[in-house]
Amino acid sequence: MAVPTVLPHMDAVQAALEAAELTVYLGGAPTQSDWVPPDKYVVLYPEPGQAVRESLADARTDFTTTFQITCVGGSMERALWAADTARAALSAPLAVDGRATWRPEDLGGPPVQRDDDTTPPSWFVPVQYRLMSIPA
Repeated sequence: MAVPTVLPHMDAVQAALEAAELTVYLGGAPTQSDWVPPDKYVVLYPEPGQAVRESLADARTDFTTTFQITCVGGSMERALWAADTARAALSAPLAVDGRATWRPEDLGGPPVQRDDDTTPPSWFVPVQYRLMSIPA
């Protein structure tokens, strides 16, 4: 059995979010000066996760990871809409080849915040999730 990796799991998260018609950026929004942000989008911040022992035999085939989705909008309502849309998109187990996944666990996040460093100002709310999988 192969040691599980994080990228197929994050690809599944991104696919679920995009299927819900969210624009998804990885690790940050674009920074070029001519970029015009959409009215709402999400930024996916993955972490490397852990290959976890399935038994005392030390076979590290189970996997757990957390990730953050920062939901951004041109208004507080648009940021919350993006958070609700992401939550709905992640409410079912994700399709990861060769793996059986639990539904992503919503760990919540802080209140919506206004970002006055953008022009025009935007609103954002980070929401964290935990994802676990085992060999299928």
